[in-house]
Amino acid sequence: MKADEPRTTLIPTRYLLVFGTFLLSVLLYIDRVAISVAESNIRGDLGLTETQMGWVLSVFALGYALFQTPAGILADRFGPRRILSAVVTFWSIFTALTGAAFSFISLLIYRFVFGVGEAGAFPGIARAVFSWIPMKERGLIHGINFSGSRLGAAFALPVVASLIATVGWRMTFVIFGVVGIGWAVFWFFWFSDDPTHHKRIAKAELDYILANRQQADAADKAGISIGALLSSKNMWLAMGQYFCSNFTFFFALTWLFPHVKATYGLDIVEAAFYSSAPLVAGAVGNWFSGWLVDRIYASGHWRLSRRLPAALGFALAAIGLVGSIYMDTVGSAIFFLSIAIFGADMTLSPSWSFCVDIGRKNSGAVSGTMNMAGNIGSFITALAFPYLFAWTASTTPFFFIGAALNLVAIFLWMMMQPEKKLEQR
Repeated sequence: MKADEPRTTLIPTRYLLVFGTFLLSVLLYIDRVAISVAESNIRGDLGLTETQMGWVLSVFALGYALFQTPAGILADRFGPRRILSAVVTFWSIFTALTGAAFSFISLLIYRFVFGVGEAGAFPGIARAVFSWIPMKERGLIHGINFSGSRLGAAFALPVVASLIATVGWRMTFVIFGVVGIGWAVFWFFWFSDDPTHHKRIAKAELDYILANRQQADAADKAGISIGALLSSKNMWLAMGQYFCSNFTFFFALTWLFPHVKATYGLDIVEAAFYSSAPLVAGAVGNWFSGWLVDRIYASGHWRLSRRLPAALGFALAAIGLVGSIYMDTVGSAIFFLSIAIFGADMTLSPSWSFCVDIGRKNSGAVSGTMNMAGNIGSFITALAFPYLFAWTASTTPFFFIGAALNLVAIFLWMMMQPEKKLEQR
């Protein structure tokens, strides 16, 4: 609780909200990364090639990217209570159906539609943050939420490996689908789109939120055109830098596990252990960046609070990717890849804070559009890694391309202006 916030005897309701979105973020990435751990089992059972598996991994990102903006618009219009409950239920069904895949085509369809469902998650969370979270807490809250996704992915690696060994890869996906539906039921009955409508919030906390959250202009309304989004320079810059960020991070969710396993001759449990380390580093990067965003903002430097953590993160990501190429042991390579993912994840809190800054009542649409571009980067990553390796017989080109994109993103951030709201048409 903040020093200037009136004391109550209850845990602040907004903290419970953040705990709920944190758990959703954990689940989101458990469901997403499970297929990377099950990759060799699925390929063996369905008779898939490595490039076919690359398409399976990337088609999720395509569905996820294409439906980001529509999902964000829906969250702005109908509220994160209904939209998050609906999309979590929807994608959980297709998580379970992944376990029923019987061919390459069926697996492609299930993973594409799974990606469509997950597209609504973070735009919905961003819209909830605008209504519930005071401006000066925004950076850390985004950092906590995204750290959940990294911890979820790190947790998934050994847990999924153990579940596959115990119940098989098919039943593993069914179990995660059931857990997701349970979260959706909880969210629908507990959450309210605006704190003024929540039955259990203390008056002191409600007054504090209303006094300190970002205020929308009287003319602002939920609902924005695609033309308004795409005519904004800020929007294009946010999209470009997030493409670069996801190009680095999505490698950790897709090809890091099989890459480490094959390169260093590890068994499935050893590979899971090593591959989880960069994801844990990513969680720490989210916490540190969120704290740094809020600390700089509290000192009166709104623009710097977004730019500096992002630029530092992209610089570390570039160093980590290039450094990992020259390491001869799995431990040293993982050390540099952990630096890379720590840096890539430092860019998330400023990026999503920036979207809420400029989007306000349309934070869902703005953050969804940025995330769309980012996941086009994810789609390309999942294909680029196996295809570049097939063409060059080396993983080196992939890591140099990723490092170059991180440096480009630093220059994009130097032109971004969080205080300039996106104008409606």
